[in-house]
Amino acid sequence: MRAAVAVSQNPEDPLSGLDVRDVPRPEPRKGWTVVKVKASSVNMHDLWTLRGVGHDPRNIPVILGCDVAGVTEDGREVVVHPVIGDADAGGGDETLDPNRALLSERHDGGFAQYILVPDRCVLDKPASLSFEQAACLPVAWSTAYRMLFTRAGLQPGQKVLVQGAGGGVASAAICLATAAGATVYATSRSESNRQLALELGATAAFQSGERLPERVDVVIETVGEATWGHSLRCLKPGGAIVIAGATSGTAPDADLGRIFYQQLRVIGSTGSTRQETQAMLEMVERHGLRPRIDRVLPLERIHEGFQAMIDGALAGKVVISID
Repeated sequence: MRAAVAVSQNPEDPLSGLDVRDVPRPEPRKGWTVVKVKASSVNMHDLWTLRGVGHDPRNIPVILGCDVAGVTEDGREVVVHPVIGDADAGGGDETLDPNRALLSERHDGGFAQYILVPDRCVLDKPASLSFEQAACLPVAWSTAYRMLFTRAGLQPGQKVLVQGAGGGVASAAICLATAAGATVYATSRSESNRQLALELGATAAFQSGERLPERVDVVIETVGEATWGHSLRCLKPGGAIVIAGATSGTAPDADLGRIFYQQLRVIGSTGSTRQETQAMLEMVERHGLRPRIDRVLPLERIHEGFQAMIDGALAGKVVISID
């Protein structure tokens, strides 16, 4: 079968390590399901793997692709939950399993004609979604769902600030929080991303660091150092900042005085459980939500999709359609 494989890592020229080649088709085994892949979307995680960031070089070569939608051998249309872990080892939460792995870290991912995944990771695809739409959801949308509802406990009527509106998790958070009845504010340095935030349902969008009209209950933070101070200043006393990334840096001024005096909650969040991915899919179906797709490309043109992401020339996800 054909697959897009990370064969080497290079921080300066990451795409030099991405090769579309023939590889053996996975064989079924007990407790695991073979899925014929119909679509898989590109994530920054794939690019970090090619750059050698957070990915053990001993796990190279590996087929990339964290987000997968496809069909099982018995014809079931499915979405793959992307976190492979043992819920028991995490006290009922596989994201807390010390040995958890995101798809494509230690197990071959979805940029291939077929993929082998644990039975528990196979979830029914919402009937109203195309395979291309469904392939945009597992990583970013489930991460955003966990941040908003499990970690922050978002309630209807609350106020949410989403920093860095152009990112995948941030865009998903805007859609999900709006659907849940929250008032959503968003920030971005980019005028086009601020406009996108409004189209996704944000009440208002602001330049990064700009003063909001009111303080918020929850901040969704994936930018990190560049927005940290603004995030803290925007919170109500007792509010929560939920962090699932730090693309601009990991060591801001903590401002501990503000945190303890305002009794702010600083909450980390990583990935999602199977139950959270399922709940996210049900919410998407119930509210008629749709991820924004910038382009759909065949597997043989995957380098083009990666380059567009590197260039920042996207207004939505790059989806790889696989025959």
